[in-house]
Amino acid sequence: MLAVSPASSSKTPNSSAPQPQNPLSIRLYKVLAANFDDESTKEALNTLAELYAPPATLSAINKGKGTQKRESDDEEEEDEERVPARLERTTVLVNETTPGDIAARARKNLKRDVESKLAESSRKFLDAFAEVDKQLDTLHEHINAMRTRCDDAQSQLHQTNEACKSLLDRAGSLREQRQEIASRQSVISLFLGRFTLTADEAEAITSREVAVGSRFFSAMTKTERIREDCRVLMAAEEGPTQAGLDIMAATSSYLEQAYDKIFRYCSFEFRQMGRDAQSEVGPVMQEAVKRLQQRPEVLTEALSILSQTRQATLLTGFMDALTRGGPGDLPRPIELHAHDPLRYVGDMLAWVHQAIAAEREFLESLFGIKGDMRMVGSVRTFRKSDEEEWMSELMDAAVGKLSSSLKVHFDCACSTFLYRLMVSMQLRVQQTVQSQESSITLFKIANLLQFYSLTMQRTIGEEAALSKSLKEMTVMSYQTFFAAIDTQGRSLLRMPLDLDDRSVSPPLPILDHLQVLREIMLVYQSSMLEDVDADTQTAGFRDILDKMIDPAIEMCMASSEGKQRLRPGWDRSVFVLNTLTYLQSALEPFAFTTEKQGVLQGLIETRVLQLTEEHYASILIDTGLGEIIEASKSRKDNEPLSRLPEASPAKLQAALHQFSEWLTSHTVDQSPRLAELTVQSLAARIHQAALERLVHTYRWLCDEVKKPENKYEAASTILGSSRPFGQTHLLWQIFGVEEKET
Repeated sequence: MLAVSPASSSKTPNSSAPQPQNPLSIRLYKVLAANFDDESTKEALNTLAELYAPPATLSAINKGKGTQKRESDDEEEEDEERVPARLERTTVLVNETTPGDIAARARKNLKRDVESKLAESSRKFLDAFAEVDKQLDTLHEHINAMRTRCDDAQSQLHQTNEACKSLLDRAGSLREQRQEIASRQSVISLFLGRFTLTADEAEAITSREVAVGSRFFSAMTKTERIREDCRVLMAAEEGPTQAGLDIMAATSSYLEQAYDKIFRYCSFEFRQMGRDAQSEVGPVMQEAVKRLQQRPEVLTEALSILSQTRQATLLTGFMDALTRGGPGDLPRPIELHAHDPLRYVGDMLAWVHQAIAAEREFLESLFGIKGDMRMVGSVRTFRKSDEEEWMSELMDAAVGKLSSSLKVHFDCACSTFLYRLMVSMQLRVQQTVQSQESSITLFKIANLLQFYSLTMQRTIGEEAALSKSLKEMTVMSYQTFFAAIDTQGRSLLRMPLDLDDRSVSPPLPILDHLQVLREIMLVYQSSMLEDVDADTQTAGFRDILDKMIDPAIEMCMASSEGKQRLRPGWDRSVFVLNTLTYLQSALEPFAFTTEKQGVLQGLIETRVLQLTEEHYASILIDTGLGEIIEASKSRKDNEPLSRLPEASPAKLQAALHQFSEWLTSHTVDQSPRLAELTVQSLAARIHQAALERLVHTYRWLCDEVKKPENKYEAASTILGSSRPFGQTHLLWQIFGVEEKET
């Protein structure tokens, strides 16, 4: 507790006079206003609290410390040194019973206690450093002894170096010589390893016991690399060295033996491959052929063996397919279908195409050419390379005999077929069905040949022997087809119309002829490629249309004229129009016949105009106006119309009466003659055109009757006595057509 001075205690609390600020109050306020949150202040207060702890706290601390274990001997000694001071403080603290004595004693003895603590710590440091100093002295003695021994060893080493200096020089010289010899030995080993073959590699090339394989090719590759390196080495020198010449001679001998070994291997394997049409090429054979390409003359000789065997194999396979068929009679022999020329030729071409595709695949595998991933039927891009040339020659040689055999069988098939065709036409001229079917079959064969010809050109090239043979056969088949349709057209021209047939529809020979043409057009349309333009399509079928449509038109015109002369009541104009429209309707579904449709349309328009004129003349006669119209054409310029006997008022009135009766008949709406037209739109068009001309003729007649110079008395009465009473617009209404001005 703090002591209060007498001066301050004598003052009453209610005194209003200002109190003097004594040092104690100032100190008290300062202490109370101090901030004890500072870490250093807290640490100082804690230190003082431990140093001047109360008795109870001290006994607890001593009790707690008495129960802890001492970890080392140094800590035990420290505790023994601290015992007197602690006992002293304990004695003092135990005797304190008055509150505030500890604080007073702390203020009084703080400096002494701190100094005693410092003195105690300094004494401990001195004891510890004394021990360290003693150890350092011992270490110094050991270091001095070691230095002495090192000096002795250094002097002995110096003496030894002086004594062995010559020996060391000799050893260094020998060491340098050994390094130089080792480097030369390494260079020689590397040179020999790079420019010579090992015993195993030489054996792989020369020995017959070692088969052609990876070991042989590795040795051959190394031999070729040695030659290339040797050329570079000899080119770098001033001139060829003897070692380089020896290496080139040795490797040349090895390479010749290697190529000879590959040739024997390929010759043997090619003979085996040639006997099997489905043989596969292994990687060893591919590598062997690739190596032989460095010796074209050797490769050519080996490939000639392959060509001969493949020729015999393909020819034998083709003959077996013709006569024997496949295993178990599946597929059946091709010659079983010799009675069907289309299937016979198609089966042969299909077999050849399959064989060519397999042969191409075999040769591509043989020469290691990867496929170009083209679509089936697309144009093959032929690269300019030695492999392509060899493949072309091999395929030409392989299918050369096959082409000859195929051509012979094709010629035999077509000859037999043509023989049947010609006999049929000579014996039965009017029965054209067989000949038409023959024409269709010939066209199908020609299209089939053209398809395979284009396919072969895209597969093996245009210069291949098979492509040329197929092209020749295609040309020959088209020539045969055109000869057949020419014969068919000539036979059609020689066919007269049946005189007993009163029908005006197209005759049976025309119908059969058009049926054949329709089937030919269907075949042509189905055989066209998508990338062919319209002009090319039209040009490709123009000759066929000319050879088949023109004879039909000519036969229609010529035969109809002859029949009309023999049968006057027969309607030739309607017959011609019906035939022409039938021909046009047969061509309409096909876009490549537009030119010929235009020609037919021109003929139809001419015949429509002609029939319209005839129908108009027939109507004039039926209406009774024909005589007046004809008479008016022959009168003189100044002669009145009423003075003509055919156009007298009585004749005119009778004609108008007959015209009025005709207007009430059924022929106004339709004509029995035009009803026989196949295309009723043409009939309506012709009838309407004739009625329009009739209206204009009636108007002209009315105008002529009304003219004073024609001297008709009571002209209005004459015209008004019968329908349509001189009113042209009524006539338009009766006919049911739109009024038109001329």
